[in-house]
Amino acid sequence: MDKMSSVSVAIAWCLAWGDKKKPQHDLSVLQKMHQALKNGEQVAEEFQALVDAVKQLDNLLFPKTVDELENLTKQYPILWESKIGLIYGGATKIKQYVFEESKLPDIRGASGLLDRINLVDLPAFFNVIPESRHNYNIQCGEVRRWLNENFYNKPNLSDALIPELIIYSTGGNILAFCPAAFVDDIANAIEKVYTKETLTANSCAVGETFRLLEIRLGLLKDNIADTFWLEKYQKEYKNSIVEACFGKVDDSTKIKDTFEKHKSFNELTTKLAIRFNQRRSGNKIPNRLIRCYPPMFETHPYLRRHEGDKRSAIAHINQLTGQPYLSETLIYKRRIGDRAKTGISETPKWYQDIGLEWEAGIIESWLDKFEDFLIKNTEQFDKYYGNNNTKEIKISQSLTQLGKVSNGYVAYIYADGNNMGGFIQNIGTPEGYQEFSQDIENATKYAVYQALAYNLHPREIKGISEPESKIQDGDLIHPFEIITIGGDDILLIVPADRALQIAKMIGEQFEEILLKAVTISGVKIKGKYQVENNLAGSKKFHRCYEKISEHDQCKLSMSSGVLITAYNTPIYYAEDLTNQLMKSAKKSAKTLKENGYYGGTVDFFTMKSVTMISSSIEEFRQQALTIENRGAKLKLYAAPYTLPELDKFLKSIHALRKAEFPKSQLYQIRSFLERGKRTASLNYYYFRHRLKKGQSALKTDFENIWCQAKTNEGYIAPWMYDIEGKMYETIWREMVDVYDLIEFSDAESPQLSSMETAL
Repeated sequence: MDKMSSVSVAIAWCLAWGDKKKPQHDLSVLQKMHQALKNGEQVAEEFQALVDAVKQLDNLLFPKTVDELENLTKQYPILWESKIGLIYGGATKIKQYVFEESKLPDIRGASGLLDRINLVDLPAFFNVIPESRHNYNIQCGEVRRWLNENFYNKPNLSDALIPELIIYSTGGNILAFCPAAFVDDIANAIEKVYTKETLTANSCAVGETFRLLEIRLGLLKDNIADTFWLEKYQKEYKNSIVEACFGKVDDSTKIKDTFEKHKSFNELTTKLAIRFNQRRSGNKIPNRLIRCYPPMFETHPYLRRHEGDKRSAIAHINQLTGQPYLSETLIYKRRIGDRAKTGISETPKWYQDIGLEWEAGIIESWLDKFEDFLIKNTEQFDKYYGNNNTKEIKISQSLTQLGKVSNGYVAYIYADGNNMGGFIQNIGTPEGYQEFSQDIENATKYAVYQALAYNLHPREIKGISEPESKIQDGDLIHPFEIITIGGDDILLIVPADRALQIAKMIGEQFEEILLKAVTISGVKIKGKYQVENNLAGSKKFHRCYEKISEHDQCKLSMSSGVLITAYNTPIYYAEDLTNQLMKSAKKSAKTLKENGYYGGTVDFFTMKSVTMISSSIEEFRQQALTIENRGAKLKLYAAPYTLPELDKFLKSIHALRKAEFPKSQLYQIRSFLERGKRTASLNYYYFRHRLKKGQSALKTDFENIWCQAKTNEGYIAPWMYDIEGKMYETIWREMVDVYDLIEFSDAESPQLSSMETAL
């Protein structure tokens, strides 16, 4: 017998269990069947018909008419009559929970706790034990014990769940099959475990039972003859309601393909997503408890509140820096944050003194996972650590410490995937969802690891005086913080001097990993993500004139928002602005895709004063950085950038550095931008011709790349003309903003031409 896929094993298990909470067969017999299916061995005769039905499900031809569809129900009665459960759930309003507090240990703790629930606790329901250097057996056993005690069944609920039932459990959500009778129990358990472990984090989970035939053919009517099928669709595909459901079809030859893509497993997940949004909004679901109200903690005017001034404090912790008053919710976050930060396994004394029974369990921080990656990859290990002793490197305890290793400025990077929704709509099988989820998870996290390894190294902290801190002046620390990597979402805090290089490399590596141009040890990308047409006519996408080397485009990409700001900027404010920048970059990517560019984009903003922006970044740019001068519309910024544009942008900054352009003149030209195109250009050329060296590099790496006139042979630097928008825009202001902040490694520093050296 050929070995079955994990999805087929899951479906066979649910069929064998039956549609009741009590299994149709003895549990030991079911477990033997499960083991046989996993190993590709022959199953007992009583299960052979079920296994054959599952195999038939994979090989069904798509019926072209309702009559053919009805014949399938008669030909394969097991597929039509048997039902299977499908569960979808996870945390909601994640940023509200993570950024509720302003201190880095609390943010780290909140993110770590949500990661633990999603990556350890929920899979533990299904008897999954993480592959790790840590032993999770006891912790996962405790999770299953809690599940069985709170959702009683005989045999235990955990006995009805096997690892193969999970389709994916990444990005803060889980999608899994289950025996039909346990749909509500598992959905309730997912919501309950989030509340139990976090107290205040919002979560939502929904489930539905479906016929096995629907896994292959999408939603079907109980009376199969009433199902809206291909014949009706071919007649009514232009109906506005039908278009809203199936999408608009402009080419009549694609009607059949459009219908078949829609009538698949994707239609089931769409139904669950709708139910998920309904429940999250507080709507009632039959047989389920109402969870439309978030957890509330009573406060009292005469009780001491915790640091965030939201909930009543339950303890005064004298052993921690600042001797804080903490609520129970904040204690959980601080406990996780300390554990993720230090890697200690013992319970600290301050937590023992409080007397709470809640335990953090094993916490693997993103830094732990990054270090595991470095250990397995010698080149990246040597690049990141150099000659430093790994045991001497500490983990930052605050944003102040991160700021001290990057001249007082840090950068927030928020990246999110592009084209994901459109790609998922074309996935028609559970196996496809499984592969896609795993590929995206690998591409995302390894893109981050690569970017950090090649752009950063441990830094010595200077100018800090915190007697109570474990980190003192002269210590080496990791100069970054990975707040979260979930699905296609990334949120990092990195040194400002390498932020743009890191954001660029994350976008590049994400695409190259998916295209298999970059291979990661032990990682196999299963899906096909290459765009059929190569990148051509790049001037339609990129504003720089230097030829962009043609390469295979990836259907999926990353858009990043990068906020460069002082380390003492309130973190919730910085996160909001970074989110705005990310959305701006995604909007640009969506527009560029219409012209055939599928690659990543980056929008960045340098904020040197908290009072610089009173509303949104978009509004600030429209009001302060977009002007009319002598009938010409001038845009004093050029962001967002495509990834090739950002590469040339960094090259232009390096040219300014090599030319030793006086800072006073840099700022003077920036101030002249507001006076109009001619005034700024006249002053730029005047100052450029006065340079003693680097003129050729500046002309090659700035003027020729960005500022060539499009309608004549004129000189327009530092401007570039947008013919479609009929406006002039410039990168000068943004170059000056980051001029003092960006640092280049030796490998990134191109040498001056021989002519310049001779000069």
